[in-house]
Amino acid sequence: MSAAPSQSVHPFDDALKLERIGDDRFGGRTSAAYWNMIGPFGGITAAAMLRAVLDHPDRLGDPVSLTVNFAGPIAEGPFEVEARPARTNRSTQHWTLALLQNGDITTTATAVFATRRDTWGSGEATMPDAPPPEASDPLPAGFAPVNWFKSYEMRPVRGAKPPADAQGENPDSLTQFWLRDQPPRAPDYCSVTAWCDSFYPRIFLKRPGFVPAGTVSMTVYYHADAATLATLGDGFVLGSARAQVFRQGFFDQTAQLWSPGGELVASSHQIVYYKQ
Repeated sequence: MSAAPSQSVHPFDDALKLERIGDDRFGGRTSAAYWNMIGPFGGITAAAMLRAVLDHPDRLGDPVSLTVNFAGPIAEGPFEVEARPARTNRSTQHWTLALLQNGDITTTATAVFATRRDTWGSGEATMPDAPPPEASDPLPAGFAPVNWFKSYEMRPVRGAKPPADAQGENPDSLTQFWLRDQPPRAPDYCSVTAWCDSFYPRIFLKRPGFVPAGTVSMTVYYHADAATLATLGDGFVLGSARAQVFRQGFFDQTAQLWSPGGELVASSHQIVYYKQ
């Protein structure tokens, strides 16, 4: 894993440090601060792939969507990200990406970037009712036995963990919590990407107990522009996630991130493998 970052660099930015090593290619390294059980936290991998596009000299506009497919394990150490613009239109740009280690592809992705412009807008989704962040204590660093969890401050609203008296199957898989980076950090598109993967697998709540599970594919939709993200400062967003169906070894997860003022910042969808 990478060496400890200097105090002047936030651990998240250190984990996403990429070096351009050729046309459409960037070099990076896994981070101890964002390590999961047997590999990097999926959110940091997705954020690193987005960072490659953001750092690319041919990039147009800002991200609209990112789909990441976790094809194989990522080992501790260096990796490369290949980011190629597949097509550039007048206001949109389409990208194909791959993360490689030792010449083998571990992760693939596609991204859509666009030049946003002021238009008519309307929102139908509504922010869930939730007490303010100060109404609950943060989950302790030891709540989850993985390093990446310590990189976030989570203040639970509901569904932070299965109820102690749970028997059999819970009626729903809904989890809600206030979330921000730890140490606090003003958000950008990369941090929003990682936030969308901060929910533990829904099956842990639906059927209390641990089962092997892992995200196969995740798509993030970005609804806030860079200026809107900047207004959040280093405060919290409200995260909400639930599954819709568990069937034949896979379940989906739909998630939303809300600003304290009720603006939808991002939404995401995942398909997750589980072994039962």
